[in-house]
Amino acid sequence: MSKLLDTVRTEIFQAIEADQLTLPTLPEVAMKVREKAEDPEASISELVKVISQDAALAARIIKVTNSPLLRAPQEVKDLSMAVSRLGMNYTANLATGLAMEQMFQATSDIIDQRMRATWNSTTQIAAISHVLAQKFTRIPADEVTLCALVHKLGVLPILTFAEERDDLIRDGISLDKIITILHPDITVMILKKWDFPEAVQEVAKSYQNFKSPVSTVGYTEIIRLASLIHYYGQKNLLARVDWKIVPAFTAIGIEPDPESEQIQEIISEAQQAQEVFI
Repeated sequence: MSKLLDTVRTEIFQAIEADQLTLPTLPEVAMKVREKAEDPEASISELVKVISQDAALAARIIKVTNSPLLRAPQEVKDLSMAVSRLGMNYTANLATGLAMEQMFQATSDIIDQRMRATWNSTTQIAAISHVLAQKFTRIPADEVTLCALVHKLGVLPILTFAEERDDLIRDGISLDKIITILHPDITVMILKKWDFPEAVQEVAKSYQNFKSPVSTVGYTEIIRLASLIHYYGQKNLLARVDWKIVPAFTAIGIEPDPESEQIQEIISEAQQAQEVFI
């Protein structure tokens, strides 16, 4: 496995360097939304106009606003109401995150299934992250959710690379290990290319550093815990991590016991929240 990992690592990074393996680009609608939200002169109506160009995205934002995730006091019936309720920044973060889904597609059935499965697990981690942020921190839940929705983007180039390698497609166990080990560095490359803040890049870079001491709970610690909660009991390397060696649990105020009532409540709330991403 070590030899295969080293070979694949070298080939992937050489292909990226030579522009033979293209890193994903930020979806156009997400780019326009972020530009508008960052414009101090922009109005809510202008942001609504940009989002309205993508009817599916507009409908999903309305769905999120009416979901248990946000518990709107009254039904939101149109996009203008939704953006007014959420605010410019929240809407931009949400729209950017939701726009990521369109990238998780491939031409071959096997890789397409893996990409869709990756998006599904990503949205589950995002939902858990949202719950953790709301219940245990003062960190804006929309910022945490966006971090979660982009923290595994590095999986995409790896799967694109694997699409041309029959040995990797046939050896699913090795491919899983390669993805787990390599995707953080590639995700950072993508987020740098997109000019995402360093704090978001740090999530992708460090969320799997489970033993890292914690002075202040931030995006990274929330995504770290959400990932462990999500993968518990699954066939994944992260499922083998002993929660008791993860300082982030104590730092955020959660008992490191996957069978605890506290964890089960988080999972239950996250299951409702995840519906808005599907």
